[in-house]
Amino acid sequence: MNTPFDAAIAEIARAGYHNHRLETHSDLVSDGIVADLKESCEVFRKDVEQGVVSIWKNVASPGDRERKVDLFVGEPNAQGEPDITKVRIAIENKSVITAHRNRTNRFDDLSKVLAAVQGTRPEALLIATVLVGLADRVLNIPDHVHKLYRSRKEEFASGVLPRLSTGDESLFEEFSWAISNNRPNDPAKTVQLFRTLPTRGPAQTHMVGYDSLLLVPVYIDNVHPPTLPRPNALGIDVDADYRECIAKTCRAYTARYHM
Repeated sequence: MNTPFDAAIAEIARAGYHNHRLETHSDLVSDGIVADLKESCEVFRKDVEQGVVSIWKNVASPGDRERKVDLFVGEPNAQGEPDITKVRIAIENKSVITAHRNRTNRFDDLSKVLAAVQGTRPEALLIATVLVGLADRVLNIPDHVHKLYRSRKEEFASGVLPRLSTGDESLFEEFSWAISNNRPNDPAKTVQLFRTLPTRGPAQTHMVGYDSLLLVPVYIDNVHPPTLPRPNALGIDVDADYRECIAKTCRAYTARYHM
């Protein structure tokens, strides 16, 4: 099936590399989830169409003005702005691709969002997605190569960008100092860590936990064409997990806000 993660991979291929400093991948995934909910969940679609709920991106998290929630669905306040106390669905998207040593930081991010959102409204549906990189080495364009070409943007655009994600392995030699290395067991360790995040069932609103946690194996090294492997070495069925997320979200949304 086509998932929002396929759209994110296609955009990375089009752009030439994954820029983890921008919101592009997050926005595509959030938009895709909302679109699929509208298509498959009638009560959600009607709430959006009738203005019962509105949709915003990058909404300030309660208690932490520096932290943003990637996508926020909720009842608007009198001024038509988001009200965290009326959130119904929140989506947070992360990636652990360039260096798996950063997994703990991304894990902490998701833990803090969980506590902030459901600490304010326990029944709020919370979805987390994490792109888990499978590549053992990644050419770090945003953090390293861009710095070299900071004052030579046209040279980067003409001499480097067209070669990215095309399979030109000479890039690894040319920019050997810009490679982030990962160990063979890093993806499995990353998945293991994120699976310790608390999750909950549709009727467990008394518990604090993600209602859906989607771990998505991807192959992105910014040198070869990016892919979303089906099947993959981690044994994750991306399509089945995504279908279950959409179905579970609809069931829980209906039970919590329409019964």
